[in-house]
Parts: sequence; structure tokens; C-alpha cells
Amino acid sequence: MRKTLLAASAALMAFSGVAFAQTTVITQEPVTTSSTVVMPGEVRTYVMEQPVESVPYEGDVLVGRVLPDTVEVRPVQGYDQYGYTVINERRVIVDPQTHTVIQVLE
Repeated sequence: MRKTLLAASAALMAFSGVAFAQTTVITQEPVTTSSTVVMPGEVRTYVMEQPVESVPYEGDVLVGRVLPDTVEVRPVQGYDQYGYTVINERRVIVDPQTHTVIQVLE
């Protein structure tokens, strides 16, 4: 009986580790934003590499938020449909026509 109980306990402990396993998924380009916009990886790379000063902004910087016209949106070289800026130390990809936040980069 004692051997059976020990074997059952060992089996239970072995299987309980499986429940805590985590999977990490690393994705490469293209990037799909929450609004199902497929963005070339080159856009993200370009935006991350540009030396731009951060602009202070009151409020949360969220996907879908329209930024005020006072925020300078810079063009992404080679991709006219994307612009970018840095707000509150966060790089943001923006629709240059509407100033709508497309993606917040981390």
C-alpha cells in the first residue's frame, strides 16, 4: 500500500510540472497589429533605429488614439502609409494622414 501511495504521489508530481510549462513564441516580420494591419518588419526596424526626442503627452498612448496635430509625425522612409513619433519615451507608428496610432512599440 505504501509503495502504491508513493508511486501515485511521484506520478502526480511529475504531471503537475506539465501544467506550469510555458511556451514562448517569437515572431518575425510581418507584424500584425491589433486592428489586423499587416505591417512590414522593415517599418518597425526603421522606427526603432531613428534618433528622435520624446514628446510629452498627457493621457495614455493607445492603438486607435488620434494624436493632436501639434505632435510631429515623421515619415517612414519608403513607406508612405506609415509615420512615427516618440511620445512619453515610447515609439509609436502612426497613420500620417489621420494621426491615428497604429502600433505602440515596446
